[in-house]
Amino acid sequence: MKSIVILLSGRGSNMASLLKAVADGSLPVRVAAVISNRPEAPGLATAAAAGVTTQVLDHQGFASREDYDTALAALIDTFSPDVVVLAGFMRILSAAFVQHYAGRLINIHPSLLPSFTGLHTHRRALEAGVRVHGCTVHFVTPELDQGPIIVQAAVPVLDGDDEARLAARVLVQEHRIYPLAVRWLAEGRLRLVKGRVVLDAPQSGAAALLSPCLAGERGWGRGAG
Repeated sequence: MKSIVILLSGRGSNMASLLKAVADGSLPVRVAAVISNRPEAPGLATAAAAGVTTQVLDHQGFASREDYDTALAALIDTFSPDVVVLAGFMRILSAAFVQHYAGRLINIHPSLLPSFTGLHTHRRALEAGVRVHGCTVHFVTPELDQGPIIVQAAVPVLDGDDEARLAARVLVQEHRIYPLAVRWLAEGRLRLVKGRVVLDAPQSGAAALLSPCLAGERGWGRGAG
């Protein structure tokens, strides 16, 4: 069974979704450890309650990002994970760290990349007036939020949405697609071909999200193939 290490900085709701999937058998991996850069991160208690080993490596004790990332990689490597999963780890990682885990370091971002990289994605989506928003799981590369895309989920942006309502709608989908992406990676179903992720499984092109969609109408229609 493949093993993963999860990195987080806050409450870790995506980590919790992964732990739930492991517990119910839909994600066949072993969570070797959960590591945080913040001692007060609520996600540590959630992980500990699930019986997962937790560690804290406080970034404030290091003189530079590179020094911290070197120590973090050394700590992660004591658990020998097959995959390193970022679940709200609020640090920009150095190129050396990313290269050390190339092809086995993944992140989830609350937008449909390449749109709205960085912070405040829901606010920016509302300001831009997009009708579809969502989330993306991607491989991490040295360029922020630019790595090859593994899976995305889209949600409608409704008239009257504020940041909180839109964020909540997107979060539901984050909790769906992150366990899925981790499972595909652990099962060896993903290949990187010329910078693009190829999934070794049959796929359907039958569904398309229509937004806006009036109440009572079908929001999902037939796609082009």
